[in-house]
Amino acid sequence: MDGGMRAQLRRSRFGSAHAPLGVTVVALLAALSATTLNGQRGGVFRESRDHPAIRYSNGPTTDAVTALDDAVQAGDLELAFEPTTGYLHSILTALNVPVESQVTVFSQTSFQANRISPENPRAIFFNDTVAVGWVRGGDVLEIASLDPSQGVLFFSIDQKPAERPQIQRNDQCLACHLSWDTLGVPGLVTLNTLPMPDDPNAYAVGWTTDHRSPLADRWGSWYVTGAPPALSHLGNTSEPMEYLPGGPSDPAPELATLEGLFDLSGYPTPYSDIVAMLVLEHRNHMTNLLVRIGWEARVVGHAPQTTGGTSRDQPQIDLADTAEELVDYLLFIDEAPLPAGLRSTSGFAERFSAQGPFDNQTRSLHQLDLDGRLLRYPCSPLIYAAAFDALPAEALAAVYARMWVVLSGAAPEPRYERLSREDRLAIVEILRDTKTTLPEYFDSDVL
Repeated sequence: MDGGMRAQLRRSRFGSAHAPLGVTVVALLAALSATTLNGQRGGVFRESRDHPAIRYSNGPTTDAVTALDDAVQAGDLELAFEPTTGYLHSILTALNVPVESQVTVFSQTSFQANRISPENPRAIFFNDTVAVGWVRGGDVLEIASLDPSQGVLFFSIDQKPAERPQIQRNDQCLACHLSWDTLGVPGLVTLNTLPMPDDPNAYAVGWTTDHRSPLADRWGSWYVTGAPPALSHLGNTSEPMEYLPGGPSDPAPELATLEGLFDLSGYPTPYSDIVAMLVLEHRNHMTNLLVRIGWEARVVGHAPQTTGGTSRDQPQIDLADTAEELVDYLLFIDEAPLPAGLRSTSGFAERFSAQGPFDNQTRSLHQLDLDGRLLRYPCSPLIYAAAFDALPAEALAAVYARMWVVLSGAAPEPRYERLSREDRLAIVEILRDTKTTLPEYFDSDVL
């Protein structure tokens, strides 16, 4: 973490009597946007989300949640309502989101914040492209969905019985989900906040994390089950603490399950699985990188072409730089080391690893390692998301070209040596069998 982050973050009080919650959450996210994550802050999308090339607010969408709502309104599918959980189980089933992915967070970083506490944490469920947030007793279910072209869309569904409940776009979420930390596009963040004292004059401290963050800096105000003994992280406690990223930390309280911490009525599982947390953190930032390069390429393609010199109307965007940042993250080049022998206790790891697609040696990019690193074959499975293949041709070409530089062994920088030739060859072989859009040069030899 750079010096600006090591200095005490600009802070705001969550839920205090002095400011509305919406204002304080936005203030915290704005403060985070001025900081740097491990010195690795990249560029951001600098145009409007409603730029003519984007039209985020009113452009056509084909994501899974839009399709689900269309089916419900047409009468082709019914959503079942349950007294404690509302539409949660029905939505998870319809969107193919596993309950084993459940992770829980008790920071008041939702527009339903007044209902969230250590005794009533918010539960988040996810797959590669959809996330669902449930607050027991809340007014709505919160849903985020990755659209192939429009990026991350936010929705809510009222938690009250209806014949044909509507899943509606909810851009209120952009107050926190459109910032420097989402790379300037509507996106996803894993927000780490320190528990606070019951003092109206106290301040909230937080920062975003992803797979590059040291474990000791992660999971403040999250419950984490299944972590090995003596692992240092910031989760599993609601006791006030003072901590700065990169500083010393003590081993976190160990939790096998959530049982005994709070009333589990309504929660689909008694877990907030450590492996699910690790996957979610990777997935969130990877999603933002995909959306950003897609939007940048569309803006470049929309700009007027000049025959000589430069035009101030032309965006100053370098897709090669954006692609390099994306590929480094896609291939886990800067992944923080994980302890050996991590295990999932909820069944999430087994379900995640079984997804495929598989190559002719039954290998998959969804297969987990959990013995020093997250994935057995370190290449993000989000390469299979429809949003990846829907990238404009210029962006897709830039990403594949940079991938091949790294995977072929042609990247000279020492940092790429963490990918062994065995790793690089396995990734290329898996992609050859499972990605139909792969360029022909991926058939060349790996050095």
